[in-house]
Amino acid sequence: MKLEKYSFGIGDRFGVEGAAQLRPFQRASEAGVEIVPVWNKSNREHTIIGTVPGDTRREADEAVSACNWGASYYVDADHIGLVTVERFLDSSDFFTIDVADSIGKPADPESRTKFLDSMKRFKGKLWIPGVEQPFEVTDDLLNSIASKYLQAMKEAGEVCRKIAAAKGDSGFISEVSVDEAGRPQTPAELFFILGAVAGEGIPIQTIAPKFTGAFLKGVDYVGEVAQFAREFADDIAVVAHAVEVFGLPANLKLSVHSGSDKFSLYPHIGRILKNTGGGIHVKTAGTTWLEELIGLAEAGGEGLKIAQEVYAEAFKRYDELVKPYATVVHIDRSHLPNPSEVGSWTSAQYVTALRHDQSCAAFNSNFRQLVHVGYKVASDMGERFRRLLSECRKEIEANVTLNLYERHIRPIFLEQNGKAGQTADGKTAAMSKAQ
Repeated sequence: MKLEKYSFGIGDRFGVEGAAQLRPFQRASEAGVEIVPVWNKSNREHTIIGTVPGDTRREADEAVSACNWGASYYVDADHIGLVTVERFLDSSDFFTIDVADSIGKPADPESRTKFLDSMKRFKGKLWIPGVEQPFEVTDDLLNSIASKYLQAMKEAGEVCRKIAAAKGDSGFISEVSVDEAGRPQTPAELFFILGAVAGEGIPIQTIAPKFTGAFLKGVDYVGEVAQFAREFADDIAVVAHAVEVFGLPANLKLSVHSGSDKFSLYPHIGRILKNTGGGIHVKTAGTTWLEELIGLAEAGGEGLKIAQEVYAEAFKRYDELVKPYATVVHIDRSHLPNPSEVGSWTSAQYVTALRHDQSCAAFNSNFRQLVHVGYKVASDMGERFRRLLSECRKEIEANVTLNLYERHIRPIFLEQNGKAGQTADGKTAAMSKAQ
């Protein structure tokens, strides 16, 4: 199973937006760019919502059938490890192996010695094509990488072998994720991490490093955009060189765990991909759930009421809901509106506060982040919430499709490649700009 050059991970908390999520990929294909959809859902999300991995497979298959999608698609067991991989084996064909908990744990002495011996040939100045300056490779650097990442890669290998035993070597796609490490990896560290991956024999097709800056859930990048761009370009070059040097799969590419909505980065990612010819896997967070709430609010009536109730309950349960996401949200509680105020908002007021339009003065990133992690509140509402998701299809699907196509896919994959494409309402991009 070989992952294509461009792939895009899409989350869907409640599992009903598959067709609305697939339409942007069809539009991209019509514009001349092939992007493969990957439905992803983590064990934590399944546990909170009360779903099982087979539900995600069913959603993807039904969307593909409904939309007559004839190209590849995948279902990602998102952020799994040895403890959680078992329940995903039957339904997933893409596995994001998360080794964050093993970073910094010591590897056995024999493995450590073997790794250091295999990497000592790179000591001194390491020049990598496409990287402006050489890396200075010292014993200290190699020992540091072995101490931080070797055991984590050994665990990734163990997970991968467990998957292969169940599915066969050619029956799945593997990604190794180190994006939840305590600090970013340098391009030099990424090179030697890939060396450790090769040593474990992992058939890796994407690698998800932790980049400089903050990738918070559902809001834009926080950090120096120019620094990210340099780092991203260097990482692209590192991956290409590691493929040659370590004999890794030829289609290996970077994976960006974006948390969604990294609007300030997308043009730079698109430009660098165009200039280098590199591939990418972009993984979004569950902002589809926010588009559902926006659609409910736009529908008015009971839809708006339930959207207001979700916020009121999330406000009340702040500590419970934020705790699992504490490292990837940054909420200033003093800028959260009082639930009684939100309860009196019109549809337009709710939508403008939640929709991620940074040009709108009413947009409130604190409000958005709290609602983002508040999907458990909606889940606890049970049938009442799900019924409204069904009744407000028109408004919800329009928002889901527009969000993925206009705000994510088009700026990364189309605009930098001279592809006008169609906007979500069917107009060309040029027409939209002219208006």
